[in-house]
Amino acid sequence: MPATLSSTKSAAALRRSARVSVELLLVVVAAAVALWVLGRMWSVVWPLIVGLLLTTLTWPLASFLRRRGWRPALAASVVTVLFLLVAAGIVALIAVPVASESGELADGVADGIEKLREWASGPPLNINDAQISDGVDSATARIKDSVGSMVTTLFTGLSTVLNGLVTAILALFLMFFFLKDGPRFLPWLARQLPGRLAEDIPIVAARSWDTLGAFVRSQAFVGLLDAVFIGLGLWILGVPLVLPLAVLTFVSAFVPIVGALFAGFVAVLIALVSNGLTDALIVLAIIVVVQQLEGNVFQPIIQSRGLGLHAAVVLLAVTLGANLAGVVGSLLAVPAAALIAVVWNYLREQLSDPPQEPEADDTSPGAAVPS
Repeated sequence: MPATLSSTKSAAALRRSARVSVELLLVVVAAAVALWVLGRMWSVVWPLIVGLLLTTLTWPLASFLRRRGWRPALAASVVTVLFLLVAAGIVALIAVPVASESGELADGVADGIEKLREWASGPPLNINDAQISDGVDSATARIKDSVGSMVTTLFTGLSTVLNGLVTAILALFLMFFFLKDGPRFLPWLARQLPGRLAEDIPIVAARSWDTLGAFVRSQAFVGLLDAVFIGLGLWILGVPLVLPLAVLTFVSAFVPIVGALFAGFVAVLIALVSNGLTDALIVLAIIVVVQQLEGNVFQPIIQSRGLGLHAAVVLLAVTLGANLAGVVGSLLAVPAAALIAVVWNYLREQLSDPPQEPEADDTSPGAAVPS
C-alpha cells in the first residue's frame, strides 16, 4: 500500500519553512538598512577605509620603531613623513623622465597622427583630405553644440578631484592617529562594550586587522609581479621610460580594472609613438597576457592563501563588487569578503559544540583490572 503524506508533519514543515523565511527576510532587511546607512556616511567611511589600508601597509615599520623604544607619537610621525616622501618619490620617478622626454614624445605623437592620416588615405579606406577636413569641421560643430555639457562634466571632474584630495588628506591624518594610538584601541573598545560583546568584538577586530594586512601585502606582491614582467618586456623591446612605466604599473595594481587599463594604455601609446605599430602591438599582447595571468592565476592564488579564501570566491567577489559599486566596489570586494569570512568563522566557533571526549573502555590498556 503506497505511503501517504502526514498532514501533521506537512504542517510542521510548512510552519518551520515560514519561520525560517521570515528570519531570513529580517536579516536581509537589516543588511539593506546597514548598507543604506553606510552609503549616507560614505564621505566619512571612505577616508576611514583608506586610512586603515594605509596603516596596514606602514604598521610593520611603526611597530619596529616602537619595539626599539621610540615613543608612539614620534614613531607615527616619522613613518607618516617617510610615507609622504616615498609617495612623492614615486610621483617624481614617473613625472621627471616623462617631462624630460616630453618633446620627443610630442614629436612622436604628431608623427603617429600623420602616419595614421596617410594610412587612412590609402586602400582600403581611401579617405581623402577633404573628407578628413569635413569630419574635423563636423566634430568641431558638435563640440560647440555641447559646450554646456562639457562645462558640467569639467566641473564634475574638478569636484571629483577635490573630493579625492580631501579624502587623501583625511586618510593621512587617520593613518597617523592609527599608528600612534592603534594598540590602545581594542582595550578601550572592550571597556565600552557590555557583557559578552566586550570579549567578542575585540577578538573579531584583531582578526580583521590581520586579514586587512594580508590583503595589502598580497596586492603589493601582485603589483610587483605585473611591474617586473611588463617592465622586462618593455626593456627587451627597447621602449623608452621603462622604469616610470613599471612604477606606474605597480601603483595602478592597487586600483583594480581601471588601474590596469590606464597603465596598459600609457605603455602602448609610448611604444606606438617611439617604436612604431609593430612594437606597440607586441606591448599590447604582453600586457594582455600578464593581466590575464595576474587576474586568473596569480591574484586568486596569492589572495586565497593570504586571506583564507578560495580562488573562486576571490573572482566572484571582484565581479560582484565591480557590478555593484564600480571601481570602488572592485577595490573593496576582496577585503570585504575576507572580513565576512572572519566574522562567519568566529560565529561558527562560538556556535559549535565542544568536541566530545572519548569514553574510557574497560578493555583499554589504561583501564583498571579488578583483582
